[in-house]
Amino acid sequence: MRDAPPAGAPMIEFAAVTTLFGRRPQRALERFRAGADKAALLAEGHVLALADLSLTIAPGEFFAVMGLSGSGKSTLIRHVNRLIDPTAGCIRVDGIEVSALDRRGLEAFRRRRVAMVFQHFGLLPHRTVLENAAYGLEVRGEPRAEREARAAAWLERVGLAGYERHMPQALSGGMRQRVGLARALAVETPVLLMDEPFSALDPLTRAELQDELAALHRGHGRTVLFVTHDLDEAARLADRIAILRDGAVVQVGAPADILERPADEHVRAFVGAVRRDRPQPPSSPFASPSAG
Repeated sequence: MRDAPPAGAPMIEFAAVTTLFGRRPQRALERFRAGADKAALLAEGHVLALADLSLTIAPGEFFAVMGLSGSGKSTLIRHVNRLIDPTAGCIRVDGIEVSALDRRGLEAFRRRRVAMVFQHFGLLPHRTVLENAAYGLEVRGEPRAEREARAAAWLERVGLAGYERHMPQALSGGMRQRVGLARALAVETPVLLMDEPFSALDPLTRAELQDELAALHRGHGRTVLFVTHDLDEAARLADRIAILRDGAVVQVGAPADILERPADEHVRAFVGAVRRDRPQPPSSPFASPSAG
């Protein structure tokens, strides 16, 4: 675990990013810069999603983002592959200014620099498990034999060997999420984005996938940006955690810092509320004494 990112160029950098949703975001940006707060902007018909946010994530770091609903977590992660554009500021990935890319540059960036795992699987229902796992490679233009061989290898890594010809609807939720994980890993991008990927799963399946993700990260060292509402999950997986509030970062630190030295009353209350509301997983006869 790291208390701070190592010296050197970051893999992901958010520099003074402000994002507003509404009919006149540039006008709302002027109001924000003049001192209007989130409530005032909302009253004028604009949602302040990110507020002058700056953050750096190191190469190979597993970085988790947490916060209450509406804090800006999903907006932040969707800026990295430009599913959402910022109103102001810039996002850089491995030195590439994402917001400056033209259409062709953005397509190439998405195919080769970042992969994403969604909360609700995002599988193509008319394609087999193997075809889903190979989809990113197909979009990239990889020959069929090569992409299917690589996809099959990753399906085996996530425990789905033998299911290549099944359709997604024949699988359990946990198995479908494994297909989504295999698809993202098969393209072998340096950055992996994960937006609450395990939140729809039962506690035992979630714990299994957390273990597999941790092992895969140790083995391959990709930079992971991981959004979660589960504090135990973040503490278990992440090198560092950022807590967001109203689109701004209120604390960044190693899991122990967040848990033991909250920066303010909001973080202290957030940590306490997450712990109180945490569902208790059922006991398993297969769990080892050190599991969890």
